[in-house]
Amino acid sequence: MTDAPSGASGEGLVEFLATMRLMRERCAWKASQTHGSLARFLREESEEVLEAIEEGDPAHLCEELGDLLLQIYFHAAIAEERGEFTMDDVIAGLHAKMVRRNPHVFDPAVAAAGPYTLEQIEEQWQAAKRAERA
Repeated sequence: MTDAPSGASGEGLVEFLATMRLMRERCAWKASQTHGSLARFLREESEEVLEAIEEGDPAHLCEELGDLLLQIYFHAAIAEERGEFTMDDVIAGLHAKMVRRNPHVFDPAVAAAGPYTLEQIEEQWQAAKRAERA
């Protein structure tokens, strides 16, 4: 962990994807896991992130976020092996969702009408979610 926060390059995310694939290939336990068998670990790691937030310890939070990210990569690797989707699909879907749900940031016409209150931003978010479901 670095001493001061700075912009991350994201290179480690790509490198870890290769590491996850290698672990699935060479580790019998990791290769045997399924979405179902990992569900309890995903729940546990999510709870541990929440505990670290409550503690207010940045080092502990960093560690627990890493453990949670491992679960995300694990599930994406399983889906990739099955031909269902890839980590790139996960990221592309997330990016598209953030652009849709944050027009005050990404839509110049909407942004120009700002600044927006927190309540207005929340309403934009909820309206985008409703539109996605429709």
